[in-house]
Amino acid sequence: MSVQIPETISLRTEYKRRFSFWKMYRSFVFIPVAVSKLKSNSKTGLLDPHFTRRLQLAVTEVNGCPACSYQHTKMALREGMSNEEISSFLSGQEEYVKPEEAKAIIFAQHFADSRGYPKQYAYDSIVQEYDEEKSQVIISAAQVMIAGNMYGNPYSAFQSRLKGMPFKDSSILYELGMLIGGIIILPVALIHGLLRRLFSLSGMKLDATIDE
Repeated sequence: MSVQIPETISLRTEYKRRFSFWKMYRSFVFIPVAVSKLKSNSKTGLLDPHFTRRLQLAVTEVNGCPACSYQHTKMALREGMSNEEISSFLSGQEEYVKPEEAKAIIFAQHFADSRGYPKQYAYDSIVQEYDEEKSQVIISAAQVMIAGNMYGNPYSAFQSRLKGMPFKDSSILYELGMLIGGIIILPVALIHGLLRRLFSLSGMKLDATIDE
């Protein structure tokens, strides 16, 4: 199986999007609920798995994570998506965006651009378009992807460093700090997320402010 991702991603030697340790922890907290909703969706077929994969490719395009792009390209190919379709999403093009999925794709890009803290009105818009249950699956797909991106970007930078091509705006301390720290905080964040679910707290954070 051929795995092809755009050279602008595969040959990247600088961050397209760099995240803080705190933002990575916060993204990990939402994983338990998000994964649960995606597993439920795989059983019910509420949203087409190709749809959720396209949402995730749209998120990783915004964040520019080489490692995540590679892994999700392989998964998308196994699910029957074409190289051309995958490459289009990873390049931010709209050639393969279906009209009925367009608003969700735009929301996924906004979700990534807002670093996992989307506007309330943006979420309300997809609820109006797809209903509450489907919207929860949409945001869950984006949450899982951005959590992977937050860990995958420093991982990609570290791998590039080992090949003698360190990222321009990175450091060994940042890369190892995120990689080692991420492993350490993951169990804590998952417990935090499970407790939030136990007490029926929201599985997402929304920004209620209105753009001027």
